[in-house]
Amino acid sequence: MEKQEQHIRRFQVSHTVLHLMIITSFLTLALTGMTLKFADNQFFALISRGLGGPVVTGYLHRLGAFITFIYAGIHLTQLVLLFKRKKMTIMGLLSEEYSLVPLPRDAIELKQNFLYFIGKGPKPNFGRWTYWEKFDYMAVFWGIAVIGVSGLILWFPEIATWVLPGWAINVANLIHSDEALLATGFIFTIHFFNTHLRPEAFPMDTAIFTQRVPLSTFKEERPREYEQLVSRGELEEHLVQPLSPTLMKTVKSFGLTFLIIGLIIVAGIIYSLAFI
Repeated sequence: MEKQEQHIRRFQVSHTVLHLMIITSFLTLALTGMTLKFADNQFFALISRGLGGPVVTGYLHRLGAFITFIYAGIHLTQLVLLFKRKKMTIMGLLSEEYSLVPLPRDAIELKQNFLYFIGKGPKPNFGRWTYWEKFDYMAVFWGIAVIGVSGLILWFPEIATWVLPGWAINVANLIHSDEALLATGFIFTIHFFNTHLRPEAFPMDTAIFTQRVPLSTFKEERPREYEQLVSRGELEEHLVQPLSPTLMKTVKSFGLTFLIIGLIIVAGIIYSLAFI
């Protein structure tokens, strides 16, 4: 029997759980939100009726928002604990590989990757995180702050007008609607391409669901991180066995379902913007 290639663990179970919460809440928010924004679109109107109408989609939208605030709170708590345990520091955020804060080297890797795309240079030696992954991560904070706050104003307008003028409700409505459309379009196009539809990962990258990637893939896609683990003698600590074929099929089926739903939603949005 042929020996299976070893994998390297990139994520913990908690990361997978949080990502599943993000996927579930975002798809719920996007689908129910678009049924309101593009109510004249037959596709979204059909979805609305299938879910039980505007009243039910409204409750589902608020449920998605509630899950969003829950996972945001969990992650912020994780960050506080990492700082408390000295596993993360302010200086580390400005220099270490674990940092998801955009750094000068990310701008350099962006330029190198562009030159690589047009055949004018080698592929960058990426580390723990790429520049597009950092952008995605920071975008979640921006989205929760802007869409979340404006959504809360619309959810509790009476309370909001205790401290805000009445016209703030209209402004919140515009911000919530347009920023949500921007976020949905970005996730289902740019994020999907960078994560799943790029040639190296097509049709999908399963790492966030399995917490692991083949060692050969890791060496090719994260050469700087691989070299650092080897030089520190820590590579063996991160090696794990691959998931069983049956479990991998389940993971891929699960992930592809989300992927297809997202692509269908963006197709409906494009149709609405172009023809309605």
